[in-house]
Amino acid sequence: MIEDLFALFLSRYNYWMAIILMLIGLYALIAKQNLVKKIIGLNIFQTAIFLFYISFADVTGGTAPIYLPEGPGALYVNPLPHVLMLTAIVVGVSITAVALSLVVRIYQEYKVMDEDELLEVMRRP
Repeated sequence: MIEDLFALFLSRYNYWMAIILMLIGLYALIAKQNLVKKIIGLNIFQTAIFLFYISFADVTGGTAPIYLPEGPGALYVNPLPHVLMLTAIVVGVSITAVALSLVVRIYQEYKVMDEDELLEVMRRP
């Protein structure tokens, strides 16, 4: 019984790693007060999503989706998740750049990078 669970864990290690990364990123988003640490947590969470989706595309014994002499009977890896994640990476980098520029602007204006301190400074008249 234990051996079967261990074998199942090892056969699906990429899914477990995606879950662990998601939890680390979610923890950083919720528990950290520093805005830069929150952005780093968001990036870790995004990376976990990328790993999770790309893991779905893997087919045991599959080849790259290019023309093979076997024709349509060949076993191919699904390229759609890879294309979607490539787009998501570009969007993620853009979001990170905008978020970091907003943090820099917030620091220039209010001289704080902590979420609670920022809310306190913004409530002052």
